[in-house]
Amino acid sequence: MCGRFAQHRIAWEYLEPIGLELPLLGGVDPEPINRYNVAPRSKVRILHQDPDGLRWDLVPWGWEPFWAKGKRPPAINARGETTATGKFFKSIWETGRCVIPADGWYEWVKDADDPKQKQPYYIHRRDKQPMYFAGIGQFRRDGSEPREGDGFVIITADSDQGMVDIHDRRPVVLSPETAANWLDPELPAVDAEEIIHQHGEPVDAFEWYPVGREVGNVRNEGSQLITPET
Repeated sequence: MCGRFAQHRIAWEYLEPIGLELPLLGGVDPEPINRYNVAPRSKVRILHQDPDGLRWDLVPWGWEPFWAKGKRPPAINARGETTATGKFFKSIWETGRCVIPADGWYEWVKDADDPKQKQPYYIHRRDKQPMYFAGIGQFRRDGSEPREGDGFVIITADSDQGMVDIHDRRPVVLSPETAANWLDPELPAVDAEEIIHQHGEPVDAFEWYPVGREVGNVRNEGSQLITPET
């Protein structure tokens, strides 16, 4: 999965489908988020659950354990095949589950005649509904203040069927019902691992089309970025 996605709706359009009747701590902005070019290291709205309710927090996209700092840029994605068992994400796997609501994501495909040229594609749900990326991270809990090193990563899986022509990896996208289950702090780690491996949305839930190359510049924003290229 390449590192760019869209999150442009009103917060409640993401929150209501999940259907969790829990207090929303801190409230939400009633205005649309209007981000069509979310990039790594920027702060992104994520949803996670504490014992006293749900939190709709701004958290940096990217995370690394303390012992890896300075060795490479923070990870933005985590391979679903090894997230639960590897050393890198061990400290956040069981206690740092979150979902990243989104409207779609971008992938770049190399031109067969000129590999230096890449065509961006926008991938979204066929039914035009919000999607929920499975994520894990370090973020404030129980009303505490944000800490240095807070951040999140998006869990990815192998692409299959036609999507492999766009990219060999894709985010693990959860249905609203599965997202609610993923957020449950009481969910056993083994069940969370099963969700990653068996309960992501299938490829046929999505469609994709080429868009303009302007999305390649992180400074560009606006709904024109997800307009099909003619």
